[in-house]
Amino acid sequence: MLPIAGSGPSERADAARNRQKILQAAARIVATRGVECLALDEVAAEAGVGVGTVYRRYADRGALAQGLLDAQEREFQAAFLSGPPPLGPGAPARERIRAFLHAYVDRLETQGKLLMVAETETPRARFVTGAYRLHHNHLVGLITEADPDVDAHFHADALLAPLAAAQYVHQRENGMSAERIKTGFDQLLN
Repeated sequence: MLPIAGSGPSERADAARNRQKILQAAARIVATRGVECLALDEVAAEAGVGVGTVYRRYADRGALAQGLLDAQEREFQAAFLSGPPPLGPGAPARERIRAFLHAYVDRLETQGKLLMVAETETPRARFVTGAYRLHHNHLVGLITEADPDVDAHFHADALLAPLAAAQYVHQRENGMSAERIKTGFDQLLN
C-alpha cells in the first residue's frame, strides 16, 4: 500500500477540534491577506487557541501549509490512483504520465504559493513527505511500464524537479503561462 497524505494515528477529540480551528483560521488568513501573511502566532490568535497549541501541531509555516493542502493532496492522489483515465488507470503509461504532469501544473496554478511555503519552509520538506514519495513512485511505475530500459527513478526525479513550487511560481511571475509549461513537458516526453 502506498502512503496517502495525512494518514496516521487517530487523534483525541479535543486535538481534532483544535486542528480544525487552526486550519480554518489559517485558511481565512491566506484567503484574506495572502500566503505571505501566514504566521503561526497570528493563526493562534485568529483560531482562539494558545500559540503552544499551534506549535505542538505545526512546528513551522511549512508544516502548517502542508496541513492546509492535505485535502487537495488527497483529491489529487485519488484522481491518479483510481480516477478516470487518462490520469487514472486504464490509459497507456505515456498518456498517464502526460496527464499526471498536466494535472500537477493545474494544481500549481491554483495552489503554487502555498505549496511553495510547504516545500521550502521546512528543511527538505518536499522530498520527505509521503506525498512526494507517492508522486515519485507513481511516476517510476509508469515510466518503467512505458520504457523498461530507462532509469525510471532518475526520470521520475527529472520530471518532478521542474514541478517544484518555487520553480513554477518563478516561471509564472516571469511571464510563462501554464499552457507553455505544459507544452514544455510534452516536448520533454517526446
